[in-house]
Amino acid sequence: MNSFWSGWIKLLVVLNLGITFFLFVWGQRVKIPTLPDGTTGHVWAHGVLREGVRKLPTWWVLFSASMFIWGFIYLTLYPGFGGFKGLLGWTSQGEWQADTQRNAAQVAAATLPLRDLSVEEMAANATATTTGRRLFLDNCAACHGAAAEGNEVIGAPRLTDADSLYGNDGTTLLTSILDGRNGTMPALGGALGHDGVNEAAAYVLSLSGVKAPEDWVAAGKTRFDTVCAACHGTDGRGNPVLGAPNLTDGVWLYGGSFAQVAESIRNGRGGVMPAWRGRLDHDQARAIAAWIHASGPQGLGK
Repeated sequence: MNSFWSGWIKLLVVLNLGITFFLFVWGQRVKIPTLPDGTTGHVWAHGVLREGVRKLPTWWVLFSASMFIWGFIYLTLYPGFGGFKGLLGWTSQGEWQADTQRNAAQVAAATLPLRDLSVEEMAANATATTTGRRLFLDNCAACHGAAAEGNEVIGAPRLTDADSLYGNDGTTLLTSILDGRNGTMPALGGALGHDGVNEAAAYVLSLSGVKAPEDWVAAGKTRFDTVCAACHGTDGRGNPVLGAPNLTDGVWLYGGSFAQVAESIRNGRGGVMPAWRGRLDHDQARAIAAWIHASGPQGLGK
């Protein structure tokens, strides 16, 4: 904070405290003219209510005085009076760093004994999954939801079902968390044209049992075999190596309506799973992967 703003804040603090303290003291000493009956002569409600004058209650005076004392103590011990750092040297950044270090130590203590276990073995460990759940909420829930149900609006996949773009085994989950993923569905509207997009969408939906016009489905199969099968496979079951989704299971990353599927084909999609290696250490990522593995149908006891 430069000297100008420090001085400005000090001026505001002194002015505010000075005025309020003056009014507090003056309010105890000022004499308000009253009539013999102890009222000011002001009346309301056709003379039913008359304004009286009484001293402020002692408890109120003492309480208000204590607030001034506490304010002076606070400004002496903590930052708040311009550039003055306070006698305790407290800072919000220092508090955050201390809390972060304590949290990291607790997580390390919980995950250290699990280093010899695979992600799949950790999925059966209550300590690992509890830690992973908390880390998931702190780092992943903003996109995937608190219950890992996903978000079609941004293309964040649901993590609790059997469907997976890249695989559900522990090693693959860990790679996705630490190094991220970049998925691209190219825009095919220019190549297929309006009718071609509709036909391809009809065929894709038919793979998961959705009814569509038979002539569209037949034409769409030809277009699919020519343009789409290279990534999604001739049977439409996808390719985990490329992150091409399975189109036969009724699970849709961006929604499974005809309009949404046609939109994906026409204009393409671009999904990014950010890499968390810079934020999470290896043990923390393994705990998250263990919780995800335990939460899906592939988890033990499912």
